Amino acid sequence: MRFLSRRIRTVTANGDGGISMLGLGKRGIATSCRAVLCPRFGGPEVLEFHQNVVVPDLKPNQVLVRARAVSINPLDTRMRAGYGRSIFEPVLPLILGRDISGEVAAVGNSVKSLIVGQEVFGALHPTAVRGTYTDYAILAEDELAPKPGSLSHVEASAIPFAALTAWRALKSTARIRVGHRVLVIGGGGAVGFSAIQLAVAAGCHVSSTCGESISISRILAAGAEQAVDYTTEDCEIALKGHFDAVLDTIGVPETERIGINLLKRGGHYMTLQGEAASFTDRYGLAIGLPLATAILLKKQIQYRYSHGIEYWWNYMRADAEGLHEIRRLSEAGKLRIPVDKTFPLSQAREAHEAKDRRRIPGKVVLEID
Repeated sequence: MRFLSRRIRTVTANGDGGISMLGLGKRGIATSCRAVLCPRFGGPEVLEFHQNVVVPDLKPNQVLVRARAVSINPLDTRMRAGYGRSIFEPVLPLILGRDISGEVAAVGNSVKSLIVGQEVFGALHPTAVRGTYTDYAILAEDELAPKPGSLSHVEASAIPFAALTAWRALKSTARIRVGHRVLVIGGGGAVGFSAIQLAVAAGCHVSSTCGESISISRILAAGAEQAVDYTTEDCEIALKGHFDAVLDTIGVPETERIGINLLKRGGHYMTLQGEAASFTDRYGLAIGLPLATAILLKKQIQYRYSHGIEYWWNYMRADAEGLHEIRRLSEAGKLRIPVDKTFPLSQAREAHEAKDRRRIPGKVVLEID
């Protein structure tokens, strides 16, 4: 396994009064750490907790973060099950995890905005191979920002990946502004709930669909003007008027049809369920990626002519400006993602099992002592 190593180790007391094995280099920078590895694709049982995993050397623009909390995203469980295998299989084992909150342990030579000891939060790109389920994670400088001082590490770790995904759709693609009407399909999830709060903060009129009574109360408390339970109501009848932007976090044919029919001409439909990864998994990169691009282009042309709207597949990407605005809103109490349960890092397998079996509908965070 490429991540395993037997470098110099130092025994240190952990937060529970026990013992943890941390590898330290000549300057006191960690060279090995604990991490949860995914050596093959499958169910939660494939995850392995290792005590001695190598910490790679930093590139000039990178930051070594001592993790305190990392959240579990749907992308993590999908990757573990094999989503994106055409990209990730050649580089197994993976360290899963996108979100992180912790302290800066070391910085690369070109890093200017962060200093050692500073509390930070952020998120890795979806294609990162070395994720955040580890004592020490490596992120680029533009993937991190100072942690909101009003939030704990657990609270902060739940926000970046989901909020940046929503930010890219609403701000970069749809370019929402004051007075726009925004529909979020699936507002009960982390991305959808982030999108609601971002749109409200931008001065938009927001409606959302969801499937649970607890989600309705949260959505309305977050500032949405309307929340529709799709399990008991006809969304097309219940949702009044037409919208400037629709963010579809569900992305099935029915929600796509509803979202597109509820858009104004010139509006933007954005789905998080683009087919690039699924087509490359099925047909390989050489065929799958061009095929997915062709399908996206076909849909864009089709809907532009039939409905006069813009159609997009959206993914999270690093955005320093977006992350700093997310930090500002979180600090002001205008952007929060509730955490339903925490697990220690060593119980990542149990946390994934709970998510797979839908025992915990909301956000789950791994705490690191």
